[in-house]
Amino acid sequence: MYKTLIALTGALLLVACGGQESAEESTTTVEPVAEAAPAILASGIALDNMDPEVRPQDDLYRHVSGIWLEETEIPSDRSNYGSFSKLADEAEINLRTIIEEAADTPAREEGSDMQKVGDLYISFMNEEIVEQLGLDPLRPELAKIDALVSHEDVIAYMGYAQKLGVRVPLGYWIENDFEDTEEYIVYLTQRGLGLPDRDYYFKEEEKFQETRAKYLEHMAKMLSLAGFENTEEAANSIMALETALAEVQWTRVQNRDRNATYNKFDVSGLGDLSPGFDWLAFLGSAHLSRQPLFIIRQPTYFDKLGEIVQATDVEDWQVYLRMRLLSWAAPFLSGAFVEENFDFHSRAIRGIEENRPRWKRGVALVEESLGEVLGQLYVDRHFQETSKVRMDEMVENLREAFRMSINELEWMGEDTKIEAQDKLASFVTKIGYPEKWKDYSALVVDADDLMANVMRSRQVEYQREVDKLGSPLDRGEWFMTPQSVNAYYNPNMNEIVFPAAILQPPFFNVEADDAVNYGGIGAVIGHEFSHGFDDQGRKTDGKGALRDWWTEEDAEEFQHRADGLVAQYSAYNPIDEEHVNGELTLGENIGDLAGLTMAYKAYKLSLNGEEAPVIDGFTGDQRFFMGWAQVWRRLYRDEELRRRVLTDPHSPSEYRANGIVTNMDIFYAAFDVKEGDALYKPPEERVRIW
Repeated sequence: MYKTLIALTGALLLVACGGQESAEESTTTVEPVAEAAPAILASGIALDNMDPEVRPQDDLYRHVSGIWLEETEIPSDRSNYGSFSKLADEAEINLRTIIEEAADTPAREEGSDMQKVGDLYISFMNEEIVEQLGLDPLRPELAKIDALVSHEDVIAYMGYAQKLGVRVPLGYWIENDFEDTEEYIVYLTQRGLGLPDRDYYFKEEEKFQETRAKYLEHMAKMLSLAGFENTEEAANSIMALETALAEVQWTRVQNRDRNATYNKFDVSGLGDLSPGFDWLAFLGSAHLSRQPLFIIRQPTYFDKLGEIVQATDVEDWQVYLRMRLLSWAAPFLSGAFVEENFDFHSRAIRGIEENRPRWKRGVALVEESLGEVLGQLYVDRHFQETSKVRMDEMVENLREAFRMSINELEWMGEDTKIEAQDKLASFVTKIGYPEKWKDYSALVVDADDLMANVMRSRQVEYQREVDKLGSPLDRGEWFMTPQSVNAYYNPNMNEIVFPAAILQPPFFNVEADDAVNYGGIGAVIGHEFSHGFDDQGRKTDGKGALRDWWTEEDAEEFQHRADGLVAQYSAYNPIDEEHVNGELTLGENIGDLAGLTMAYKAYKLSLNGEEAPVIDGFTGDQRFFMGWAQVWRRLYRDEELRRRVLTDPHSPSEYRANGIVTNMDIFYAAFDVKEGDALYKPPEERVRIW
């Protein structure tokens, strides 16, 4: 089962217009302000990272982090590196300690959480056994594909593949229904490509042609390692099939549309939509045959899927399914499979130079399989409850800032304001960790059988999801673990969630003055609140129901303002001929703009009318924006940046830091930004939404 964040919003993983003078011609500088009385709290600004040669009026991002950007090297096992990465590295080391302590504990009680954590890690780290077994652990699964003789068999196998998490042409997840928010329902969606996105199959630039050629080579090598013959012919067959699927798949921009992707069908309706697809065979194998209703996210894709299934020979489907199975299993097989899988999906696609050390991959497997077991131990050791108390205060200040801002909006009518306030008041906040931890008692772990452990783990999680159907809605469920350096907004439940691991510097510093905290975690809080009011979030109400609560006039005015942000970001050109996709990134850009705006208002509320102290030579307002900018420091490998521009709904970090502030009058005042400065935009061109 693919339980992903596709139904969630705002998982952070969070050119100026008009004639301008050059940076050299402009003489405006920011002089340090005379120090006030000695400050009790630190500024929270990483002063050693700053580049004083870069003016904040021209490039706030590099002014705050320029030295770091120049001196930092991306680790050889990473595609990118930044503030998020550093915290994730620290969390990973903490998890390793927890896991290895479990693995080193003698006489672990059979069936205990400690036994499962320790033995799962041991099964992954025992390379000698993994090498000896080679492909043997996967042969029973390959035999299932060998036994397919009809299109009905192929479709039934696609249903079975859901239990393992093998990526076939359709997938599903279970979430509460946008129409009946107290009931769970099955969402069916397009899947099944081996390249990162449909556009990789069609773009004609040289880099994409090279990638397609490498993909053909990779598939032939993988199939050859598995002992198959005529592998080049097989690779071409897979490419042709995936290209046919890609051709009818929706783009990422289309998949953002919450109305267009909500289409309710019963089982007979599924048959009418896709007559060549045997839904009874698929749903039976997926253990979903008792479900009366389904949400189809891309109807035109499913309309064509049946035709593609029937038009493709069973033998070609077998070749495709073998490749999908091998790709899924490769990280848990012998070294030759691991290296070939890494060589394409990480080195060729993302530019990563070498695979992560085996211990890191072992930690990742345990976290994926026993995430909340580790989460509970992580919280016990590394989370300060004082952080939760302070976060609660900041959240309520952000909520009050939004409340005030909604009331003050000149472009929004009273009827829409009432609905907006109702939604704001209904937001649920989760901070740190779940109140109730997941139960892993159904998972059996054997220290000597890695592949069986992986398969059993996937099947346990699959069954956990299926068991939701017909059960009361669990509003306490988390979709990230506490050790995740991230945050999210879940529109179905109108909730914002902040795991424990993100509540650390530079996002949140309990030892620092509030300015940097509101510029960091405050903006993250505001970002997640804002997703309830971005171009898609605004389509659901306070209960999470898909309902148009806007007047026509207000909706048109909102769209007009959002279009300005689309145009601004579409002008940014991070690499080669690739521009930021302003439509794909619109929700996140609105989240950044509204979130930072509200965080500033909340920061001012926190001062209770008093003047902010000057710390390290910077005013409170300056530290606020510097706190925002330092959160986004990040380096990318070219391949990864190219992939993200095509697939990531978040803009590259530089544009998150610099792009948003050009729309905020308070930034101009804080740094005395004037016409001719690189970050200057005329007032009439600044985008203002919330």
